[in-house]
Amino acid sequence: MANPSLQLRLTQKLALAPQLQQAIRLLQLNRIELRDYIQELVDENPLLDHEEDANQSQQEYTEVSLESELAETRKAERDEAREEQNYQTDDYDSGPLQADTGFEQWSESSAWTEDYSERQIADNSSASLRQHLLAQIRLAHFNEVDAAIATAIVYALDDDGFLVDTIGEIRLSLLPEVSVEDDEVIAVLHRVQRLEPVGVASRDTGECIVIQLRAQPSGTPGSDLALRLARDFLKLVAANAYEEMLRETGASSENLKQALELIRGLEPRPGARFDNRQNEYLIPDVYVRLDGDEWVTTLSPDSNPNLCLNKYYVSLLRKSGGKDAEYLRGRLQEARWLLSSLELRNRTLLKVSQCIVNTQKSFLADGEIAMKPLILKEVAERIGVHESTVSRATTRKYMLTPRGIFELKYFFSSYVRTIDGGQVSATATKARIQMLIENEPQKQPLSDQEISELLRETGIVAARRTVAKYRETLGVGSSSERRRAYRRNIGF
Repeated sequence: MANPSLQLRLTQKLALAPQLQQAIRLLQLNRIELRDYIQELVDENPLLDHEEDANQSQQEYTEVSLESELAETRKAERDEAREEQNYQTDDYDSGPLQADTGFEQWSESSAWTEDYSERQIADNSSASLRQHLLAQIRLAHFNEVDAAIATAIVYALDDDGFLVDTIGEIRLSLLPEVSVEDDEVIAVLHRVQRLEPVGVASRDTGECIVIQLRAQPSGTPGSDLALRLARDFLKLVAANAYEEMLRETGASSENLKQALELIRGLEPRPGARFDNRQNEYLIPDVYVRLDGDEWVTTLSPDSNPNLCLNKYYVSLLRKSGGKDAEYLRGRLQEARWLLSSLELRNRTLLKVSQCIVNTQKSFLADGEIAMKPLILKEVAERIGVHESTVSRATTRKYMLTPRGIFELKYFFSSYVRTIDGGQVSATATKARIQMLIENEPQKQPLSDQEISELLRETGIVAARRTVAKYRETLGVGSSSERRRAYRRNIGF
C-alpha cells in the first residue's frame, strides 16, 4: 500500500465573474430579447424599477401603511357582522343552510365548467428550436466547457436546424472566455447532433440523413443500403433516378425500394416542425443619418430601458438588519451590475456601429458596388476590444440606413485581389457580376469564364470557380440555364 503524501500543484482555471457573465449575455441579445430579459429582472428584483413608474410607486409606498390600517378595519367590521348574522340564524330551519360564504358567487365568476381543468392542462405554447435544444443541454451531462460549446453551436443554427458557421467561427466566438481546439468543438457537435430532433446541427442534408439512419435501431430492414445511398448517391435519390440507382448499387429492386422508403420517412430539415419564424420582426438597434458631411450613428431609444433604483427599498435597506438586510444588499448589488452592464453594452454597440459606418461610407453613398472589405479583427483593433466582443455585438443586430435595414454582419465580407495588389470586397464583386448578367445579350449569355475576363478588365482578379460560387450565392443560374430561360420568355 502506497504511503500517503502531500503534493502541491499549480493549475490555471478561467473563472468568469457574475458581472462579466451578465455583460457578455447582454451584448449578444438583440433588441427584443434585451427588453424581455430586463423585464424579467425587474420582476424578480425589488430594487429595480422603470423611471416612468418610479413616482407612482413612491406615492403608493408612502400610502401603504394607511391603506393597510383601513383594510384591517374593514375586515374586522365584516367579521363582526358575519358572526352576529350567524348567531341569529335558526340552525334547525327545514330549508338549506345559506351561510354568507360567498361560495356561489365565486363559483359563477370563476366559470368552473366541466372542461375547466382541461383548459388549464392544455399547453398551447410553441417553443422554438433554439429553446428546445438549450433545455436539453441543461439536462444533459455536459461539463462547463462543453455546455458553452454546445450553446454556441445552437446559436449558430439556421431556422431549418442546419449549422451555418464553421468550426473555426464557433471556436472564435467562445474566446476569450473559453479556449478550445477544433477537435473539442467537433466532439461536442457530434453530441448535439444526437439531441432531439436527431440530425440537428448537420452541415448539409446528406449528413443529416446519415445521422438519422445511424440512430435507427440495429437490424432495421434496408438501413445498410439506405446509409450507402445517403452517403454516396443522394443526388440520384433526390432526382428519383431509380434505374441508375439499381445500376450503381447492384441491389435488387425489392431491397432498393425498402431503402428508399426508409430514407423518405426521415426528416431532411430537422428544424422544420418548430415555429422558428414566429414573430420575427426586423427592428433596428442602430440608426444612421447624414449630418452635414458626416455619417452619424445613434442607438435605438429602446436600447436605454430607463431603469433606476427603487428609492423605497433603498431607504428600507438602511433601516433593516439581519437576513432582510443581507437579501436587499445582494439585490442592490445585482441592480448596480445590471445598470453598469447596460451602459457598457450600449457603449460597445455604438463604437462598433460607428466604426463600421466610417469604413463603409462609400456603400452608404453609392451602394453595394462600393462596399469595402472588412473583417472582425480590423474593427476590434480600431476600438480596442477583443474580436469575440465584436462578433457578439454584431450578431442579430440591425442598422437602419438610407439604403435600407441591414444586419451588422452584412458589412463584413472577404476580399478579392486586384491586379495592382489591392483588395475589393466580395460584396462589391457580387454586385459587379449581377450588373454584368443583367446587361448581357440574351441570345449569348455570358459564361463564368467570360465574366472572369470582364472583371479582370476592370482590375479585379477572380477565377472562374470564384465567379461560379458568387453567381450561385446570388441565385443566378448558369449560362445554359439562362439561355433556356431567355428562349422561353421571348419565344424563339
